[in-house]
Amino acid sequence: MNAVILQARAVAKRFGSTVALAGFDFELGPGEIVGLIGANGAGKSTFVNILSGALPADEGELTLNGRPYRPADSRAAIREGVIALHQSTDRIAAPDLSVAEALLLDRFADGRSSFFVSPRTIRAEAGRILAQSGFDLPLSLAFGEISAAGRQLVAIARALAANARVLILDEPTASLSAAESERLFDVVERLAARGIAVLYISHRTQDLRRLCHRVVVLRGGRQAHAASRPVDFSQALEAMIGRPLAGAHAAARHVEGPPVLEVVGLQTRPGAPRIDLAVRAGEVVAVTGPLGAGKSRLLLTLFGVNRALAGEARLDGRLWRPRDPADAIAHGVHMAGEDRRRTSFTPADWPGGAIAAAIALPHLKRWFPRGFLKASVERGHAEAAIRRLGIRAGGPDARLDTLSGGNQQKVVLARWQAVTPRLMLLDEPFQGVDVGARADIAAAIRAQAQVATLIATSDAEEALEVADRIYRLDADGLAPLHEQAA
Repeated sequence: MNAVILQARAVAKRFGSTVALAGFDFELGPGEIVGLIGANGAGKSTFVNILSGALPADEGELTLNGRPYRPADSRAAIREGVIALHQSTDRIAAPDLSVAEALLLDRFADGRSSFFVSPRTIRAEAGRILAQSGFDLPLSLAFGEISAAGRQLVAIARALAANARVLILDEPTASLSAAESERLFDVVERLAARGIAVLYISHRTQDLRRLCHRVVVLRGGRQAHAASRPVDFSQALEAMIGRPLAGAHAAARHVEGPPVLEVVGLQTRPGAPRIDLAVRAGEVVAVTGPLGAGKSRLLLTLFGVNRALAGEARLDGRLWRPRDPADAIAHGVHMAGEDRRRTSFTPADWPGGAIAAAIALPHLKRWFPRGFLKASVERGHAEAAIRRLGIRAGGPDARLDTLSGGNQQKVVLARWQAVTPRLMLLDEPFQGVDVGARADIAAAIRAQAQVATLIATSDAEEALEVADRIYRLDADGLAPLHEQAA
């Protein structure tokens, strides 16, 4: 690209003694799609927050179309045409708004729409936005009732409707099926063809390989590597983590003994296929397949959130029909949900907003049967988890909202490993996690010798990194994959 629309020169940002960016150089041309990768804590989120007006840079220079660019807030950035779509979908809209209202929220906020608008007008305008994006969503449904994938599509459609000149996408396919991801890629490529510059942040090399013209590696707050298509991702990932890559796949183990979990003819919803499955102690079994196939519903049924329509499950040979999640936890069945912010976190200023309290939360009755909490016990478990999982944090009292995505996910895993379970259920455990943190999490999962682990993931590559056996679930049922680690 001959022209440059967005340029960063020696951009630096510190948070107390922590250096988030240490002189980062970056440029983006019109019509260019550039991938930005880096380990959790490398400075990606800080850079995005500076570009989108959420944070000011301490040092360095930003220019947009050759003019100084220092947005005072996110609305100023949007007015300049710089629009960031963040990984978390929780802050997109209030859960009780309709999908149509969520799509138009930016216009209501900046006064472009009249305060007095009819539901018909809202639906018509929201329908036009969806038609432009190519997505199909239920406009009358409450935003809080749609899936993580649906919330992501609302965010994408709203960003595309805002006439972006620079579009920043942070892990946009984390909750999308393969078909929805491909549709997104087509939209992004059409935008790039019109001259819109795209900064694409992802841990998924298949996304970067499919979409990006260039890839830039951020490590320690600086540019560590840059490469144009075709990108050697082994070299890029080594630059990202600062060491040679270990073996790409887990060594599959053959585990003997009776199953801890046995599922026979289990049907989780009308029209869904019946599932037969067994998991033994010390074994990691992954179920992959397209979004909506029923992977999450299977785990939620085993955890007592949903009820099975037919068939049965057995835990250590006994019929397993948990009344609710509390009953499941009491019987040694633990589950980490798909969206850690919605299923595992409390608001930052509530009890449970720090590492120690978050890990202790499901175990309070067991650890403190008389109701008297001991901070030393909470901190002891948190300190052990920080050491075992390599959690990068200031200590047990560090707030979850100050941690990177990979470190947040390590805390979620530490919570459910704090008391050794009999059965561990993990829904998308690597979502939004970089390759370095992913290796740490996979190692911690596989180290549980007495635990049967069942994982749901949309990414077969992730399944290969952690599982001993891999199955694919789709409309035809559950079938083993033979391309598992050998």
